[in-house]
Amino acid sequence: MNAAKRQAFFARLRAANPHPTTELHYRSPFELLIAVILSAQATDVGVNKATDRLYPVANTPQAILDLGLDGLRQFIKTIGLYNAKAENIIKTCAILLARHNGDVPRDRTDLEALPGVGRKTANVILNTAFGEPTIAVDTHIFRVSNRTGLAPGKTPLAVEQKLLKVVPSEFKRDAHHWLILHGRYTCIARKPKCPECRVADLCDYRDKTPN
Repeated sequence: MNAAKRQAFFARLRAANPHPTTELHYRSPFELLIAVILSAQATDVGVNKATDRLYPVANTPQAILDLGLDGLRQFIKTIGLYNAKAENIIKTCAILLARHNGDVPRDRTDLEALPGVGRKTANVILNTAFGEPTIAVDTHIFRVSNRTGLAPGKTPLAVEQKLLKVVPSEFKRDAHHWLILHGRYTCIARKPKCPECRVADLCDYRDKTPN
């Protein structure tokens, strides 16, 4: 995909959805952090069901620590890998209180030092909570970037680095959300919905699904 096509690609996605955001429910950087930790190998819908119960009871590091490990598990036990996630969240809350006055840091190194937080999660927090022009590459974005020819790469990091290089600056802040939504609802894994895709004519995918 050349520069002109990439410009048109994002311009169309922006026209359809001028202010994209995550589908995770949150009202603070901390709530977003916990939701993103929970979202690994889980759906946003499933995470929202759990956090909609959890956050009215505990939505700060201290409140979650006060719940304790067993108490937290009761709220998130419907989510895959909930035991490991509960342990990571408890440890993360303790670190936030000890090192960051209970606040979510706006620094990649500090974020990635939190249990359960890798590069992808850090990128989501930096972009969605703090407005940084980062791009978190999940399975949807990895697929869309490779299938369309937007930013081919063999690893999520390679795709991320390519996207940061080729996405026009005016679209960089919201690119993560446009791409994940496009992959989630249109450019889906098994049978992409090419006939209803607003960027199909810009896409390099050779096996487009027919009308």
